[in-house]
Amino acid sequence: MTKVAICGGSGYTGSELLRLLRYHPDVEVVAVTSERSAGKRVDQLFPHLKGHYNLEFVPLKKERLLEQAELFFLALPHGASQEAVDYFFRAGKRVIDLSADYRLKDPRTYKDWYGLEHSFKGTLKRAVYGLPELHRTKIKRARLVANPGCYPTSAILGLYPALKGGIIETEGIVIDSKSGTSGAGRKADVAYNFCEINESFRAYGIASHRHTPEIEQEISGIIKKEVTVNFTPHLLPVNRG
Repeated sequence: MTKVAICGGSGYTGSELLRLLRYHPDVEVVAVTSERSAGKRVDQLFPHLKGHYNLEFVPLKKERLLEQAELFFLALPHGASQEAVDYFFRAGKRVIDLSADYRLKDPRTYKDWYGLEHSFKGTLKRAVYGLPELHRTKIKRARLVANPGCYPTSAILGLYPALKGGIIETEGIVIDSKSGTSGAGRKADVAYNFCEINESFRAYGIASHRHTPEIEQEISGIIKKEVTVNFTPHLLPVNRG
């Protein structure tokens, strides 16, 4: 039984991760961290998990967690994952990072799109992009997996067979994506209030969405040629992001 810790487990990503891991036969979740929800029971914040977990959220204290778990899921915001991932990885643990901090292979591209320096370039080189349809063998051997973003997952999987089979042109690829509001997280933001979202449908991040270089990186790897895409995400008035 693999002992698992989830760092940053009070958001929508953490909730879904807890739900999925509950039914994994070889996993035991031993710790879930959250700074804002520390001291609360998991089922107090997520009632749908009542009866499944007897855990409280705890602050992220890396040294203590290191003694408890073998596998770490990082569901922290972009930028916040960098140091924690590096710490657990260098300690010999297995790490799956759900932020964007280890998805982009080129730290310069990461800085251009996320506005942050990548402080752990050596660890970044060891990360494997976690899309099994493309990198299954590498993922099996990896100790650090960078979980793909939502839009890139849908775009890459849709384009992969067409590009691999040479049945579409590699120039002028248009990706027109839709998502629900949970993709924006649980933060309070006027843009995601009911009155702003309901009965609405709008594009956002036009020609500037951070998932663009992630899509281009993986598509370019498929066909061994640098590719640019025209990617436009849209927000739907539904929950699931």
